[in-house]
Amino acid sequence: MPALSTGSGSDTGLYELLAALPGQLQPHVDSQEDLTFLWDMFGEKSLHSLVKIHEKLHYYEKQNPVPILHGAAVLADDLAEELQNKPLNSEIRELLKLLSKPNVKALLSVHDTVAQKNYDPVLPPMPDDIDDEEDSVKIIRLVKNREPLGATIKKDEQTGAIVVARIMRGGAADRSGLIHVGDELREVNGIPVEDKRPEEIIQILAQSQGAITFKIIPSIKEETPSKEGKMFIKALFDYDPNEDKAIPCKEAGLSFKKGDILQIMSQDDATWWQAKHAGDANPRAGLIPSKHFQERRLALRRPEILVQPFKVSSRKSSGFRRSFRLSRKDKKTNKSMYECKKSDQYDTADVPTYEEVTPYRRQTNEKYRLVVLVGPVGVGLNELKRKLLISDTQHYGVTVPYTTRAKRSQESDGVEYIFISKHLFETDVQNNKFIEYGEYKNNYYGTSIDSVRSVLAKNKVCLLDVQPHTVKHLRTLEFKPYVIFIKPPSIERLRETRKNAKIISSRDDQGAAKPFTEEDFQDMIKSAQIMENQYGHLFDKIIVNDDLTVAFNELKTTFDKLETEAHWVPVSWLHS
Repeated sequence: MPALSTGSGSDTGLYELLAALPGQLQPHVDSQEDLTFLWDMFGEKSLHSLVKIHEKLHYYEKQNPVPILHGAAVLADDLAEELQNKPLNSEIRELLKLLSKPNVKALLSVHDTVAQKNYDPVLPPMPDDIDDEEDSVKIIRLVKNREPLGATIKKDEQTGAIVVARIMRGGAADRSGLIHVGDELREVNGIPVEDKRPEEIIQILAQSQGAITFKIIPSIKEETPSKEGKMFIKALFDYDPNEDKAIPCKEAGLSFKKGDILQIMSQDDATWWQAKHAGDANPRAGLIPSKHFQERRLALRRPEILVQPFKVSSRKSSGFRRSFRLSRKDKKTNKSMYECKKSDQYDTADVPTYEEVTPYRRQTNEKYRLVVLVGPVGVGLNELKRKLLISDTQHYGVTVPYTTRAKRSQESDGVEYIFISKHLFETDVQNNKFIEYGEYKNNYYGTSIDSVRSVLAKNKVCLLDVQPHTVKHLRTLEFKPYVIFIKPPSIERLRETRKNAKIISSRDDQGAAKPFTEEDFQDMIKSAQIMENQYGHLFDKIIVNDDLTVAFNELKTTFDKLETEAHWVPVSWLHS
């Protein structure tokens, strides 16, 4: 190719050279198509911008300042020592105080490091005693701070060698890219490990600070690079790795509470997943039991679930759903029944482990999410629901229950109840049209699925209170329920705050209100504990009703956030 002239002089920049290049190439290009391509390529604005940036950086690289000195920290120490021997006036005292501050010392230390361009750790010399016959080894030096190295080890059952079992995503070992699963560990800080148990080696590592030197025989297996997981799960149980005898390394475990959102970083191991708390800035993952492993463990030690029959009580206020609940005294004489729509999708919720979730924000054209309120008898659930309804009757709505009892003179069909025949009620039961229903004094009472749909169709928030064992059957794409558990305060607070309050009894047909007894308080606390232990994994929010006004304000704030902010919901609700 012919030589190209570079313009008027040797100082011509790369930008000018590129601009002139197509013109100089024109006599040597055969087709118009090739010439057009060259003009388009060398005339591309983004290319010109990159070249200009390159020239600017090149210019400033030539002009970069040179440090005046390389030992500012030592100079500062010498100055402080000299000042100590002089008469101390206020200026000297202030200067000495400044020079002794840790942040100033650190700043001077960083200055010296940059000035000397001494960024890399000093590596030890290669050992002289490596056997020529020995497998190829790697000498790796990692700087360990307070965080764990992020790797677990095990003893190979066949060879007895100590090998790397897993690398924790985001940990120091993972970030270094120098240690891999299957690598054989020979020495740690010059200490041979062939005759040591993994627990002893972990103890050596735990006690080491600063730089740690490993002698490793690399694995011949090639690791398949796995992508960082975009899977998020909601934990449905509490977990403390320190109390888990099965975990391979307690220090590598990740503790979490019921309701926490976890990001799954790796599922390479079928028994132990790697995860971190969603939104945690720390990139290091920790070990958690896999869904299958945890389900198997829970199934083996799962106690018998005590299913409480739900209760019936009547309410005098029109327009509010009656809670179908029987007090403890009524259970001996009243038949309790329960039926609801079947949902095979959530049968596994009986063994709560994890649920895959995704962020969801309600769009303005969507129906409101169903709000389900759960709580023991007497906790004040209906009072809170009443206050919500009164606060904005156009925004909140409640279902009208069905009944087979005769309509009373002061009642209107569709207001207090929807009155239907016993035969029609039983037919609807067979067709799974009721969320829950009960029988009280030979009359049926129930809440239908259609009554919920009716409220939601009016573009209202439907407030529904049900027994907790009903909740899992409502957790569908159609309703997207948000479940709020109204919890009682301590029994001492109940005695203090409810001494003048009354509870509605179902022992007479009029639903008379009676003062709370000590037995009522104990029943409420016990019932709340059972609900939370058995069904707490289904609750999105827990509100303690210590003071009615405070609880109502918290409930109202929760509703406002529910309608405006993103919340974690099961993936199945959005991808069915």
